[in-house]
Amino acid sequence: MKKINLLILFIISLSSISFSQENGNIEFSLETIFGSREFTQPRIGSINWFNGGKSYTKLERSETGEENIVKYDTKTGEREILIDGNSLIPGDSDKPLRISSYEFSSDLKLLLIFTNTKRVWRANTRGDYWILNLETNKLKKLGGDAKPSTLMFATLSPDNKYVGYVRENNIYVESVLDDEIIQLTNDGSETIINGTFDWVYEEELNLRNGFRWSPDGTRIAFWQLDAEGIGVFNMINNTDSIYSQIIPVQYPKVGTTNSACKVGVVEIESKEIIWFKVPGDPRNNYIARMDWAESSDEVIIQQLNRLQNENRVYLG
Repeated sequence: MKKINLLILFIISLSSISFSQENGNIEFSLETIFGSREFTQPRIGSINWFNGGKSYTKLERSETGEENIVKYDTKTGEREILIDGNSLIPGDSDKPLRISSYEFSSDLKLLLIFTNTKRVWRANTRGDYWILNLETNKLKKLGGDAKPSTLMFATLSPDNKYVGYVRENNIYVESVLDDEIIQLTNDGSETIINGTFDWVYEEELNLRNGFRWSPDGTRIAFWQLDAEGIGVFNMINNTDSIYSQIIPVQYPKVGTTNSACKVGVVEIESKEIIWFKVPGDPRNNYIARMDWAESSDEVIIQQLNRLQNENRVYLG
């Protein structure tokens, strides 16, 4: 008991300790130490490798508040502003875009920007995407007449001619050259999910982006989930308003209906879809991983049974 009392007295005393320095006395309270950022050290933040690892880029806020994309030479540390935030001001705004993430095209002629993000399940995977043409300095919003913050996983094709993305559970591609938008799937709904995933696949298999460009940029392989018949679990939100709100979430419990899953490949030019005939009950097996093989003619599929004690790999 004496030891506990001494410990309590020691902790209380920390809140009023004064350290004498040459320039005077500085008091460090518990609030200053633990509740403020006064002693937080600078962090490098998120970086993107650039030019084969010879340099890297990162976001840095300027003195006037806009976010610049800055390049650092990996060997020498030499700094260069690649993208001035002032070049990211849309025509109908007087403020630069707030960048959540960005990606340069393989030929370094385009910059893909993710902004205005919204949370889906555990991560902010829905938002707006913009393309900056680094040769013409033209800034364009993707999605045409799409509602704000409804695009997901925008990805440049390997030949940089298209951007593929998910919009309201359907897959689209948009031409970089002439702004043409091509809808590749048409059956997306609350229960038919193309190119992304339900709660189970994200939570248990760490899957979010559900489509893959073929190496030659002519096809897209994608997951489709059918969530019809999954039971609804009602969550209660007691924090966002003075009255609680019910949030229904499709959530399969042990022994109940799971999402059915299948993989298809869609041709960009013809929009024709070919579905793989993977053995087993699609509601009692997971397609845990899928990607293109070395060519644009074969896809590798990894399947787990619902108990997750059997792993099968298919090449089709």
